[in-house]
Amino acid sequence: MAARRRFSHRRAFLITVGLGWAGYGGLGIVGQPRYGTARGLADLTKLVPGGLNSLGWMWVGCGVLAALAGLLINCPRVQALGYVSLAVPAGLWAGVFSAAAASSYPPAVGSACGWGAFTIGVVLVSGMDDPPPPHLRKRAR
Repeated sequence: MAARRRFSHRRAFLITVGLGWAGYGGLGIVGQPRYGTARGLADLTKLVPGGLNSLGWMWVGCGVLAALAGLLINCPRVQALGYVSLAVPAGLWAGVFSAAAASSYPPAVGSACGWGAFTIGVVLVSGMDDPPPPHLRKRAR
């Protein structure tokens, strides 16, 4: 019963998406970047030392941080940091793809919409509370 009380949807979200972020950064950016990603981020990679490789490692680091924050019980400040670490790279991608779509690479508009929506989703989930335990929920009528 104690394990059931310790389960948190918010923490599970941090762990799941954090591991996804780490995989995306390590496998999808550092390991094998797609042409559309490289092209859409071209303006940013000119400014970042190490280019796309550094940005990929940023995703890995943010993802690992979020997953570790999700493993901690009763640490809302650390979990808040985990949500920030999920939102920052996705928000960065949304902004850079939006700029590319508006200027040099119009096909980036799809990525801009997807990453923007995901960033907003992370922010919304970060403000949600876990549901109360079953014994505190209202009974269905």
